[in-house]
Amino acid sequence: MAEVKGAGDRLALDFVQFALDAGVLRFGEFKTKAGRLSPYFFNAGLFDDGAKMLRLAEFYAERLIDSGLEFDMLFGPAYKGIPLGAVLAAELARRGRNVPFAYNRKEAKAHGEGGTLVGAKLQGRVLIVDDVMSAGTAVRESIAMIRQAGATPHAVMIALDRQEMATEDGVDVAHSAVQYVQNQLGLQVLSIASLDDLLKYLAERGGGELDAHRDKVLAYRQRYGAV
Repeated sequence: MAEVKGAGDRLALDFVQFALDAGVLRFGEFKTKAGRLSPYFFNAGLFDDGAKMLRLAEFYAERLIDSGLEFDMLFGPAYKGIPLGAVLAAELARRGRNVPFAYNRKEAKAHGEGGTLVGAKLQGRVLIVDDVMSAGTAVRESIAMIRQAGATPHAVMIALDRQEMATEDGVDVAHSAVQYVQNQLGLQVLSIASLDDLLKYLAERGGGELDAHRDKVLAYRQRYGAV
């Protein structure tokens, strides 16, 4: 399925600006899970106060509404997907659409309501909400839980698509985690911004120190970018 996203649009560029201002998107030298030295790092855990989370929810909601994607409920995989799904559900309700929301625990609860799932009953077409997709592991786990509950994993929404080759058993593969989810698992993927959007931002709004970062990000894209 085609990715539901417009690279280089104004919302994406504004999101890059917001992530930079919030300190969530940083430049430097960072080691990724795949062992690569990346010239940039996106850490959604640094959306760490009410104002940032409110603005983040607005970006998620605007991209989701603009996409026209149809769905019945939201699911936030532990851990970062939990607050993201919650604030998106709240923002959608503020805009007039009240949708159910659920999330999972990493470990099953043996007392009280028990189990690993919390919130609304999983049913219908479920939209999985997360920050980024590195290996697609959280998505595959979410898909299994959703199907086991009798619902349909319908699509995935993330903040940033790194458009980077995934690794399998320590070996680079041509596709990204997003492409794997789209082409192999059959789910649509919706992102607020992508690595291409970051490069476009640096080209349009850069200058000075940012020009040096752009060259490094572009070189990284050329070396590790997914086809």
